[in-house]
Amino acid sequence: MVIGIIGENCSGKSTLAEAIKKEIEAEIITGKDYLRMAKSESEAISLFKMKLKDALHADQNIIYVISEKEHIRLLPDGAVRILVKADINTIKERFKARMHGNLPVPVEQMLERKHGMFDNEMCDYQFDGISKDVTEICNAIKNSIDLNKKQ
Repeated sequence: MVIGIIGENCSGKSTLAEAIKKEIEAEIITGKDYLRMAKSESEAISLFKMKLKDALHADQNIIYVISEKEHIRLLPDGAVRILVKADINTIKERFKARMHGNLPVPVEQMLERKHGMFDNEMCDYQFDGISKDVTEICNAIKNSIDLNKKQ
Protein backbone atom coordinates (compact mmCIF):
# COMPACT_ATOMS: atom_id res chain seq x y z
CA MET A 1 0.00 0.00 0.00
CA VAL A 2 1.12 3.54 -0.71
CA ILE A 3 -0.10 6.28 1.61
CA GLY A 4 0.43 9.91 0.63
CA ILE A 5 0.24 12.24 3.61
CA ILE A 6 -0.24 15.71 2.19
CA GLY A 7 -0.16 19.04 3.98
CA GLU A 8 1.56 22.31 4.71
CA ASN A 9 4.72 22.65 6.78
CA CYS A 10 4.13 21.96 10.48
CA SER A 11 0.56 20.76 9.96
CA GLY A 12 1.12 17.37 11.64
CA LYS A 13 2.10 15.15 8.68
CA SER A 14 5.15 13.56 10.28
CA THR A 15 3.30 12.93 13.54
CA LEU A 16 0.56 11.14 11.61
CA ALA A 17 3.10 9.20 9.52
CA GLU A 18 4.85 7.95 12.66
CA ALA A 19 1.53 6.92 14.22
CA ILE A 20 0.54 4.98 11.11
CA LYS A 21 3.99 3.39 10.95
CA LYS A 22 3.47 2.08 14.51
CA GLU A 23 0.23 0.41 13.39
CA ILE A 24 1.45 -1.06 10.12
CA GLU A 25 4.95 -1.93 9.04
CA ALA A 26 5.88 0.86 6.65
CA GLU A 27 8.77 2.83 5.19
CA ILE A 28 8.46 6.61 5.52
CA ILE A 29 9.79 8.75 2.68
CA THR A 30 9.70 12.51 3.07
CA GLY A 31 9.78 15.25 0.43
CA LYS A 32 12.76 14.84 -1.88
CA ASP A 33 14.32 11.86 -0.06
CA TYR A 34 13.83 9.96 -3.31
CA LEU A 35 16.71 11.95 -4.84
CA ARG A 36 19.10 9.57 -3.05
CA MET A 37 17.97 6.78 -5.37
CA ALA A 38 20.04 8.01 -8.34
CA LYS A 39 22.58 10.60 -9.43
CA SER A 40 20.21 12.52 -11.70
CA GLU A 41 16.88 13.94 -10.60
CA SER A 42 15.00 12.53 -13.58
CA GLU A 43 16.35 9.03 -12.98
CA ALA A 44 15.58 9.29 -9.25
CA ILE A 45 12.00 10.36 -10.00
CA SER A 46 11.57 7.48 -12.43
CA LEU A 47 12.93 4.94 -9.90
CA PHE A 48 10.82 6.40 -7.11
CA LYS A 49 7.62 6.26 -9.17
CA MET A 50 8.40 2.64 -10.01
CA LYS A 51 9.03 1.85 -6.33
CA LEU A 52 5.68 3.37 -5.36
CA LYS A 53 3.86 1.56 -8.16
CA ASP A 54 5.47 -1.75 -7.18
CA ALA A 55 4.46 -1.21 -3.53
CA LEU A 56 0.80 -1.05 -4.60
CA HIS A 57 0.95 -4.67 -5.71
CA ALA A 58 3.38 -6.05 -3.14
CA ASP A 59 3.09 -6.79 0.55
CA GLN A 60 4.94 -3.54 1.26
CA ASN A 61 3.74 -0.26 2.77
CA ILE A 62 5.22 3.11 1.92
CA ILE A 63 4.18 6.38 3.51
CA TYR A 64 5.15 9.38 1.40
CA VAL A 65 5.03 12.68 3.33
CA ILE A 66 4.33 15.57 0.93
CA SER A 67 4.56 19.30 1.62
CA GLU A 68 5.09 20.52 -1.96
CA LYS A 69 2.23 20.51 -4.46
CA GLU A 70 4.35 19.18 -7.34
CA HIS A 71 5.15 16.00 -5.39
CA ILE A 72 1.51 14.89 -5.40
CA ARG A 73 1.91 13.88 -9.05
CA LEU A 74 4.43 11.25 -7.96
CA LEU A 75 1.71 9.27 -6.18
CA PRO A 76 0.43 6.38 -8.28
CA ASP A 77 -3.25 5.76 -8.98
CA GLY A 78 -4.53 3.64 -6.14
CA ALA A 79 -2.50 5.37 -3.43
CA VAL A 80 -4.40 6.36 -0.30
CA ARG A 81 -4.30 10.13 0.07
CA ILE A 82 -4.61 11.83 3.45
CA LEU A 83 -4.85 15.60 3.76
CA VAL A 84 -3.53 16.99 7.04
CA LYS A 85 -4.76 20.46 7.94
CA ALA A 86 -4.01 22.94 10.72
CA ASP A 87 -4.92 26.60 11.18
CA ILE A 88 -2.31 29.22 10.29
CA ASN A 89 -1.65 30.23 13.91
CA THR A 90 -0.85 26.64 14.89
CA ILE A 91 1.44 26.28 11.88
CA LYS A 92 3.26 29.52 12.78
CA GLU A 93 3.72 28.46 16.41
CA ARG A 94 5.07 25.04 15.41
CA PHE A 95 7.42 26.57 12.84
CA LYS A 96 8.58 29.12 15.40
CA ALA A 97 9.37 26.28 17.84
CA ARG A 98 11.23 24.44 15.08
CA MET A 99 13.31 27.61 14.56
CA HIS A 100 14.19 27.84 18.28
CA GLY A 101 11.61 30.52 19.11
CA ASN A 102 12.30 32.85 16.21
CA LEU A 103 9.95 33.26 13.22
CA PRO A 104 11.46 35.75 10.77
CA VAL A 105 8.95 37.94 8.94
CA PRO A 106 9.82 36.52 5.47
CA VAL A 107 9.19 32.98 6.77
CA GLU A 108 5.91 34.05 8.36
CA GLN A 109 4.84 35.65 5.07
CA MET A 110 5.78 32.49 3.15
CA LEU A 111 3.67 30.37 5.52
CA GLU A 112 0.73 32.75 5.06
CA ARG A 113 1.07 32.64 1.25
CA LYS A 114 1.14 28.85 1.23
CA HIS A 115 -1.69 28.41 3.73
CA GLY A 116 -4.59 26.56 2.16
CA MET A 117 -2.65 25.45 -0.93
CA PHE A 118 -3.88 21.85 -0.57
CA ASP A 119 -7.49 22.68 0.33
CA ASN A 120 -8.83 21.63 -3.08
CA GLU A 121 -6.90 18.35 -3.34
CA MET A 122 -9.01 15.23 -3.70
CA CYS A 123 -8.12 13.00 -0.77
CA ASP A 124 -9.50 9.79 0.72
CA TYR A 125 -9.19 11.08 4.28
CA GLN A 126 -8.78 14.40 6.04
CA PHE A 127 -6.97 14.69 9.36
CA ASP A 128 -6.99 17.57 11.79
CA GLY A 129 -3.30 18.06 12.48
CA ILE A 130 -4.08 19.72 15.80
CA SER A 131 -5.76 16.60 17.18
CA LYS A 132 -3.62 13.98 18.85
CA ASP A 133 -6.19 11.22 18.21
CA VAL A 134 -4.95 9.27 15.23
CA THR A 135 -6.86 6.11 16.15
CA GLU A 136 -9.69 6.55 13.64
CA ILE A 137 -7.44 7.18 10.67
CA CYS A 138 -5.03 4.38 11.66
CA ASN A 139 -7.95 1.95 11.92
CA ALA A 140 -9.22 3.01 8.49
CA ILE A 141 -5.75 2.39 6.99
CA LYS A 142 -5.48 -1.04 8.68
CA ASN A 143 -8.96 -1.97 7.42
CA SER A 144 -8.00 -0.90 3.90
CA ILE A 145 -4.88 -3.10 4.06
CA ASP A 146 -6.95 -6.05 5.30
CA LEU A 147 -9.42 -5.60 2.44
CA ASN A 148 -6.59 -5.50 -0.12
CA LYS A 149 -5.11 -8.73 1.27
CA LYS A 150 -8.47 -10.51 0.90
CA GLN A 151 -8.80 -9.52 -2.77
